[in-house]
Amino acid sequence: MKTLHRNALAVAALSTAILLTAARPAAAADDPSLLAADQNFAQAVAKPDAAALGKLLDSDFVWIDANGRVEKRAQVLGSVPKSGLSGAGGADVRHDYGQVETVEANSGKMHVLRVWVKRPAGWRALVYQEVQSLDAPPKTTPSASQDCQNPCKSVGYTPKTETERAIITAYEGLETSAMTHNAADWDAHTGEEFIAASSYSDRLLDKPTRLGELKRANMAGLAPTPLVSAKLLVFGDAAVLRSHHVANQAKPLEVTRVFVKRDGKWVEVVSYQTAVQGGGAS
Repeated sequence: MKTLHRNALAVAALSTAILLTAARPAAAADDPSLLAADQNFAQAVAKPDAAALGKLLDSDFVWIDANGRVEKRAQVLGSVPKSGLSGAGGADVRHDYGQVETVEANSGKMHVLRVWVKRPAGWRALVYQEVQSLDAPPKTTPSASQDCQNPCKSVGYTPKTETERAIITAYEGLETSAMTHNAADWDAHTGEEFIAASSYSDRLLDKPTRLGELKRANMAGLAPTPLVSAKLLVFGDAAVLRSHHVANQAKPLEVTRVFVKRDGKWVEVVSYQTAVQGGGAS
């Protein structure tokens, strides 16, 4: 009975925000099938139910916990991880990008990103990522070297198509603007709904906050770091960039970014950066 009670509490903790979102008046972008898939994901993780979860995971799915541990689809289904979310948080924040939808959930200092992609068979979870914010403002921010060769001028990824090349160029431009504290240029490289979470920051950074920090030459725990490996997936006018970064005298980072094509150019809308507590690459 105690086990059943704990499982019931886990289901409630993980799915409360999803239910709150579903209870709101439906926005034009809300896809009932996506809402159902997201809720089913939460319930399958909380039980746990690997069989049910397997029907929802993309072949490229990764689970990144708050310690930066990366597990691929087969590992997750072999032993379903526990979600870092506990207790009731606010309503999920959802953004629809056509073939990609992002879902952000927050509970205290814990931030979770779920990235869904639309496949021919339906919506599939591509990324689940946790970021635990610091309890106090950061004293230092891991960064690239002063000249920022990587990632400002080149990265350890070779584009396979012109679309991929355009996205990587946009990413390099974004990092250059951050490294040089060029707030106006950084503004042009990001969407209005931009949000970032980092293990090296004490808070979520929305666009106004990030712009303000850049104008004060304050990285606020979020700075360009050398990219050593990456996987880029493009879905129409949206793309997901998963990457592993290593900075000098700092723990590696597992990063998920979402880019969207607007007015002919690619802009970043989401950046979740989780420090790898044990080191090692994905």
